[in-house]
Amino acid sequence: MAKIPQDPVMLLSMVNMKLRDRYKSLDDLCEDLDVNRREVEGVLASIDYHYDPEQNAFV
Repeated sequence: MAKIPQDPVMLLSMVNMKLRDRYKSLDDLCEDLDVNRREVEGVLASIDYHYDPEQNAFV
């Protein structure tokens, strides 16, 4: 996860912004940024945020 923030709150902000502005899904974001989806979800789950595909955001 070298291309994305390691701090969970900063990661949340970046990921939700990118999902809102650029990507149709978390899979699209992860593929384009070459990051592991499970790692992203794990970091954000540590602060009790989980991906909601209907909202295309971590809530």
